[in-house]
Amino acid sequence: MTAPGRRSSTFTRLLRHGFTDPSAAERLLESDQLAPIRADPVLLDALGRTADPDLALLGLVRLVEAQGDHTAERELLDTLVAAKPLRDRLLGVLGASAALADHLARHPGDWRELVTYEPQDLHPGVAEFERCLAEAHDPVSLRVAYRRCLLSIAARDVCGTTDLAQTAAELADLATATLRAALAIACDAAPADAALCRLAVVAMGKCGGHELNYVSDVDVIFVGEAAGGADEGKAVQAATRLAAHMMRICSETTVEGSIWPVDANLRPEGRNGPLVRTLSSHLAYYQRWAKTWEFQALLKARPVAGDIELGTEYVATLAPLVWHAAERENFVADVQKMRRRVVENIPVAEVDRELKLGPGGLRDVEFAVQLLQLVHGRADSTLRSGTTLDALKALAAGGYVGRADAVQLDDSYRFLRLMEHRIQLFRLRRTHLVPEDSADLRRIGRSLGLRGDPVAELKREWKRHRAVVRRLHEKLFYRPLLDAVAQLATGEARLSADAARERLVALGYADPAAALRHLEALASGVSRKAAIQRTLLPVLLGWFADSAEPDAGLLNFRKVSDALGKTPWYLRLLRDEGAAAENLARVLSAGRLAPDLLMRAPEAVALLGDGDGGGLEPRARAHLEQEVLAAVGRAVGGEQAVTAARGVRRRELFRTAAADIVASYGTEETPVVADQGALVDQVGGAVSDLTAATLAGTLRAVVRDGWGDILPTRFAVIAMGRFGGHELGYGSDADVLFVHEPREGVDEHEASRAANAVVAEMRRLLQVPSADPPLLIDADLRPEGKTGPLVRSLKSYEAYYRRWSLVWESQALLRAEFVAGDEDLGRRFIELVDPLRYPAEGLGEDAVREIRRLKARMESERMPRGADPTLHTKLGRGGLSDVEWTVQLFQLRHGWDEPGLRTTRTREALAAACAAELVSGEDAAILDEAWVLATRVRNAVMLVRGRAGDTFPSDGRELAAVGRYLGYGPGHVGDMLDDYRRITRRARAVVDELFYGA
Repeated sequence: MTAPGRRSSTFTRLLRHGFTDPSAAERLLESDQLAPIRADPVLLDALGRTADPDLALLGLVRLVEAQGDHTAERELLDTLVAAKPLRDRLLGVLGASAALADHLARHPGDWRELVTYEPQDLHPGVAEFERCLAEAHDPVSLRVAYRRCLLSIAARDVCGTTDLAQTAAELADLATATLRAALAIACDAAPADAALCRLAVVAMGKCGGHELNYVSDVDVIFVGEAAGGADEGKAVQAATRLAAHMMRICSETTVEGSIWPVDANLRPEGRNGPLVRTLSSHLAYYQRWAKTWEFQALLKARPVAGDIELGTEYVATLAPLVWHAAERENFVADVQKMRRRVVENIPVAEVDRELKLGPGGLRDVEFAVQLLQLVHGRADSTLRSGTTLDALKALAAGGYVGRADAVQLDDSYRFLRLMEHRIQLFRLRRTHLVPEDSADLRRIGRSLGLRGDPVAELKREWKRHRAVVRRLHEKLFYRPLLDAVAQLATGEARLSADAARERLVALGYADPAAALRHLEALASGVSRKAAIQRTLLPVLLGWFADSAEPDAGLLNFRKVSDALGKTPWYLRLLRDEGAAAENLARVLSAGRLAPDLLMRAPEAVALLGDGDGGGLEPRARAHLEQEVLAAVGRAVGGEQAVTAARGVRRRELFRTAAADIVASYGTEETPVVADQGALVDQVGGAVSDLTAATLAGTLRAVVRDGWGDILPTRFAVIAMGRFGGHELGYGSDADVLFVHEPREGVDEHEASRAANAVVAEMRRLLQVPSADPPLLIDADLRPEGKTGPLVRSLKSYEAYYRRWSLVWESQALLRAEFVAGDEDLGRRFIELVDPLRYPAEGLGEDAVREIRRLKARMESERMPRGADPTLHTKLGRGGLSDVEWTVQLFQLRHGWDEPGLRTTRTREALAAACAAELVSGEDAAILDEAWVLATRVRNAVMLVRGRAGDTFPSDGRELAAVGRYLGYGPGHVGDMLDDYRRITRRARAVVDELFYGA
């Protein structure tokens, strides 16, 4: 007897053998059922080798109890002790699967299925499983026979007799035999229907790929034809009844549970389409309507039940369509978008536990392999396997993926699939979530041979394999392109030139030959520079392919690399700073403007990193002005000073454009910015601040060069239009007014000459041809327009506005804001015009009618000939002009009484009008959405084309690039235009009501 407080030797031995509840285990071992073998040392050793010794022991006791009589109990226990194969198999299953333990408790004689250990028993196929299911004539007996077969598969699996691929193949073969048995039961129940039709069951998904899980939907497609001259319509109806009955036999829950759901949703038109189609109907659908993913799914198609000849004909008929799917427009983008959509649909709380669908999961490997099969399988029939691991091996053998990458991916895929099997085997439930409970994790870890600290080791191994998959699954597609041109290691199979071109075309490259030349120039050789490029390019190629202009992205990257390749920091920045490489790829392939700005000073690449270059955050106006004025102060002469100011402007324009592109495209670490209005405000504010700082620096340079420190007249620059509203786009001119005031004792004519000379020199210097983009100054909003003097004194403005001011000038002055020069003079100018733009008691009805007349005239006269008024962002229906004039009418009528309306910014004024209940929240939101979208389109056009435009581009690639910037994927340009028309049509209806009073 054990002394109180001391543990028994059995307790200690149980702990040592891996039991987590030794007290309960000790009680079970002391039970009458195990009395004959309790002292046998082989039992404890065998239990200790299982995934969960506690579970295995409990299952064994239940099984012995279920035998029913003493003779049966003795037979089981004697065999268990005497036959090591049975002991390992039976206890292995009991320690890994509570569900199969339940089955054995219900059917206690089924343990005998694990006794035989003949060679043919080690790797059964469809024929062997059919024999096992032959006695099943109804759904209940089919389930019992199915579980009996599953028991033997699981036993071979957990004992290591079969590896992952063999286990998955056996599960697929068992599914095939089960589908055949279920169809036979359905046909026996409806012999008349069976006589009318030929019905083929084509397996899809993992069953079709001969790589099934323990518990998974079995995906199928049904093909039906008339038999013996029967009417086709009646034959299809009969086949549909048989198919539906077969599905119910497998899927419905009985006293023995269910087998698995049979899922026919991969059929044409999915669940909305007919369950059974004829072969000709299938062909017509795939020729006309099928999407890319449907051809991808057909990679796994395999006839398994029913009329095998018809099923084989189905696969042969559709194969040519499958192997030409890679020629479809946006093929790679469609496949990658489907993968992204799968990840996006995972609940946030589950994404880190998703073994199958999450990042670095099984689906990443499967999608990557299938993508390569579709691209190269047309020319190479060795790649046409439905089994992932076989296809990966064939891809490596043919040089389509690197051998080392294939080995790593194979290893990680096997590990993740084994985890999936062990998770599902426990309860025989369909799940891909890694459990959180430590007992579950311990059982899984031990079942995979991790015996030291199973939980910690399992988490570590899972994390490692997931990281391998994340790193390799995209590289898998691009790395061989470099190997094909770099030609370093000998004896390694490589992509042929034709295969490389084929892959580049699939990625969307319009000139694959030029792309290969760029890759060769970047990656060839044994230098450290080439080695780093070979590391970077596989990922960069993927990002380029995700744009509308992959050719331009690769060409621009080569140009930047040629310019900076010898600098020590460039490649190090791209290699070591996670954001820099992806940011650069996005910027270089998004259009012409940002690359053009970068090519003029490639060192601005440093802004794309995470380090000390300031990043992509916009800089405040005060900091910009301080830098510009400092650069001007160091320069010799006016031209050099303004050149320095324009250089700062070029760099900051690049910063703003790059930030806008990265936020619009999104990156792996940073999602697309959802608030489009915030992006518009950021661009408008950054470009406006930059323009103001440039003008301040130019003014300082001109004054210093011509007059020293003090100009004979005070001088101020007043921003107007979109400049004053902080809403400048990349291609906007700077609308301004110039005002001066003679200093004491200075003759007015002398002051006027000096002021005009300053304006003329500023305009000249800002447009001098150079590597930097010009800044055009537009002063047409001045009194008397183009016919009036460029510069007026403050007194002249006061006299003009008092006597001659027109209502359109009051409207234009709503945007007036001081930006450069003499701050006191600028403030007094704003005080002068405030009564004009916010007239006391608001506008009279005559003035309102005049504004409406001017707007209607502008719509009819200024729209360019041939332009589509539904797509013109400035003057078109529901565009910028419509929204801005509506908001400005509110400001003119109510600004005197509503302080919130006294702003130069359109969105701010609209929000203030809504707050003052001058416009409903719904109408304000409609106007804001249209204004933001139109502004985004203008910015996109400038980014893509490198020159300003007020309507969508006519060139297909440029239009696609605008769509990509606005968040529309490949093939959705039509949706973009439809959305623009819909949003602006709604805005125009609001404008008609609020502005015209319709």
